[in-house]
Parts: sequence; structure tokens; C-alpha cells
Amino acid sequence: EARASGRVLLFLDEIQGSPPAIKYLRYFREEMPELHVVAAGSLLEAVIAKENVSFPVGRVQHMYLHPLSFAEYLRALGDDPSLDALNTLPFPDYALPHLLRQFHRYTLVGGMPEVVARYAQTQEPTSLGSIYSSLLTSYLDDVSKYARNPTMELVLRHAIEAAPFEAGNRIKFAGFGKSNYRSREMGEALRTLERSMLLCLLFPSTSTEVPPLADLRKSPRLQFLDTGLLNYAVGLQSDFFAFDDLHSFYRGRLAEHIVGQELQCQDPDIKYKPLFWVREKRQSKAEVDFIVQHRGLVIPVEVKAGKTGKLRSLHQFMNRCDHHFAVRLHAGPLARQQVATPEGKKFILLDLPYFLGCQLHHYLEWLMEPTS
Repeated sequence: EARASGRVLLFLDEIQGSPPAIKYLRYFREEMPELHVVAAGSLLEAVIAKENVSFPVGRVQHMYLHPLSFAEYLRALGDDPSLDALNTLPFPDYALPHLLRQFHRYTLVGGMPEVVARYAQTQEPTSLGSIYSSLLTSYLDDVSKYARNPTMELVLRHAIEAAPFEAGNRIKFAGFGKSNYRSREMGEALRTLERSMLLCLLFPSTSTEVPPLADLRKSPRLQFLDTGLLNYAVGLQSDFFAFDDLHSFYRGRLAEHIVGQELQCQDPDIKYKPLFWVREKRQSKAEVDFIVQHRGLVIPVEVKAGKTGKLRSLHQFMNRCDHHFAVRLHAGPLARQQVATPEGKKFILLDLPYFLGCQLHHYLEWLMEPTS
């Protein structure tokens, strides 16, 4: 009776361990449409690709679970005042110092659920090492489940071990992580890890107009699964609090990486890959950290500290686009200012604290409203 009323949920966890069960998921929809079924598993897309599983259109809906966002992290810590301030638009200036400290700590800890749960209990980052280590070991141990042969297993293990050190860099497949692996085998390994959601290959665009297509011929930037795991794997934790501004630490790579992580987890129904913009001419090279689409416009987003005059790549983008909106994420307050490129093009620069990257589209809407 309960099943017939649509009030029963069947939850199948770690389904990647049984490929036949994955193939049978479609039949729940066909034979028992009144039953709600959720199947969860790590490395699920890699197993689906390896087993060549396909689903008829409309039978299975995919959701992508990322590490906890900053808002989810605050909720897990029970910090309701910070969460209220984060969701207040425009953001109140009085809350800036506290939210910057919380975001700094979030960037150190990361968003892996087990890690955040432990941190919520202890409030001590040094208590988290065993969990980070266990997670990284489990990813290495799982390689055999989706490697197609022993050689590829070795390549995948190297890619996982090297990825945290290359995170934030634009990479070449050949010789990745100071190896002797060729482009073809390393490219296959990195794409497999991308399907497993252990990393993401962010390709650049050269367009300033909608749609800004990714140029797969150019070198991608590597985004690792979680910034907290990255910190642990690379050994950055002990020096973390020696810097007040994330952009001053690790050559700014962590600030850019955590913003990319926040952008990725905006919508669980979409496997979203952020884009960045490049201009690679001999006499004029430029790179903007991220570009996002909003209201039919391609908006440049820089993760920077310092004065607006140092935003040279942003200025090159603005000279070439057909609108006048740009965003800078920094360690300062919310602000809106009119600036100009050296060539004289005027535009509106929206300054946002780093932690408002998760609210980027809300603030772009606010910026573009006539009464804002």
C-alpha cells in the first residue's frame, strides 16, 4: 500500500560495485514507476563508461554531488549568523572580517563531508589528517576498479598522486607530473579521473561573446576535487595562517582554486565546468581567471588583490567585449566602481569578497538592475 502511494524510497548505495545493478536501474522506471529509487556511488561515471552502460532518455536522472559549498560548510558548523549574512543582498559590511576568517578556514579544511563533520566536532584542523590520508588512499585503491589494464592502472595512480601538485596550473598531457608518459595514455587517464569527478580539466575560451566555446586545442587548467585535500597532499597546512589574504599565499593558486570549486557546485543537476579566457598572440598575451554567462553576456571574473590598474588581462577582455560589466573577487568589501582601460573604455567593476563567488549570479543581477 505504501509503495502504491509513492511514499517508498529505495536507496542503493555504492552501486558502482555491481555493474549489473546499474544496468537494471531503468527497469524500476518501466516496471515499478510508483517506487522512488536513488542509486549512489563514487567513481560511478567511470564504471558506467567502462561497462558501456546506457539508459533510455527520461529513465534515469543524474545528480552530481560535489564537496560542500561554503554555505553548506557554515550550515554544518551551525554558524547561522554567518549564513544569514552570506545570504543578505547586498552583503553587510559589518560581517566582512568574520566571514573572511571563516572562508579562510573553509579553504584550509575543504568541503569533504567526513572532514567537515570531524571539524565541526573538534574545531581543530590538526585532527583531520587521518581522514585526508584515508580518502587519498581509497582513491588510489579504487583505481583497479576502472583501469582497463595493468599499464593504465599505473598511469592512473601517477595522475592521482601528481594532480594536487599541478592543481591551478595549465597542463600538458605529455610528461604530466614530471613523468615519461605520452600524451595519449596520460590524456586517457586524466579524462577517466574527470569522469570519476576526482578532478576537472578546465579548457579556455578565446571568445568574448555568447556562446564562449571551450577551445580543446589549448592547454587546460587542472581543478582538483577539493581544496582541503589539495592542501593536505601538497603540505600547505602548516603555513596557511601566516597570510591574511588568500591571494598572497601559494602564488594565488588557492584563492583561484577555491573560487573554481564554488562555481562548480552551483547546481547538482548540471555537470558544470567553468571556463577561463585567454588571448595568446605573440605581442599580446592575457588570461582572465573565469568567465560566466549572464543575461546573454560573457562576464569576466578575476580573482585578484591590489589596485584596479593591475588588472591588465581584464582590461584586454573589456576592450574586446561589447558590454561594460566585470567582476573582481578579493579580500576586500563589496563595492561598485567605474573604471577605464588604458585605451579609454569605461566599465563597471564589481568588487566582491572571495566568499561571494557562490552568489555571483545574484550579484550580477543586482548590479545590472537600474536601481542597484
